[in-house]
Amino acid sequence: MWIGQEILLVSPVTVLSALVKLAAKSEFWLSIASSLLRIMGGFLLAVVTGTGLAALAAVSRRVREFLEPFIVTVKSIPVASFVILVLIWVSSRNLSVVISFLMVFPIIYTNVLDGISHMDVQLKEMADVFQIPAMQRVRWIYLSQIMPFFRTGCSLGLGLCWKAGVAAEVIGIPQNSIGENLYNAKIYLDTAELFAWTIVIICISVFFEKGFLKLIDVLVKYLNSMDKR
Repeated sequence: MWIGQEILLVSPVTVLSALVKLAAKSEFWLSIASSLLRIMGGFLLAVVTGTGLAALAAVSRRVREFLEPFIVTVKSIPVASFVILVLIWVSSRNLSVVISFLMVFPIIYTNVLDGISHMDVQLKEMADVFQIPAMQRVRWIYLSQIMPFFRTGCSLGLGLCWKAGVAAEVIGIPQNSIGENLYNAKIYLDTAELFAWTIVIICISVFFEKGFLKLIDVLVKYLNSMDKR
């Protein structure tokens, strides 16, 4: 009210009105679905790859040493630099998948590897003494001790993948994406729509973080209930 210029700062009522108008358009939901599939696809790919390679690195020192430079490099390079570099090699449509993967992979890999390295040595020795099969070791020993580290990694990765993924879309500007709409709102100085899309990003990020972590908690409870049986 004091500024009197909605180009600089819009009121909550104006943002809510813009959000309602956007929600009435089919392009709004198409953009959300398109970005959602790509960003979450990159996240899930990073979860599977990071967990698998962390398990290999825990067993093989050579694998761990081979991956170390890559992990350090990905952690050090800014997201914007990665986006520009990757855009040279992949199309703008798949850019957010690659960027989400690159941002989440080191987190999952590091957390799972830390979880394996902090396991109770006595439990491992007991498994060796009683010659417990590999699958039962994973089920009864590894999962219960690694899951807290894995959950933390997923919590950090979910928030980061949305930030990085949308930033990649803003630079790559793929059609029918949240990033494209953010870019257009900025070009046309539509501050209300810019804030509306930002709210959408926050809501989707929080929803999927809570939902995915809830899924992990349900899985842990299910495994614990099987232990009691």
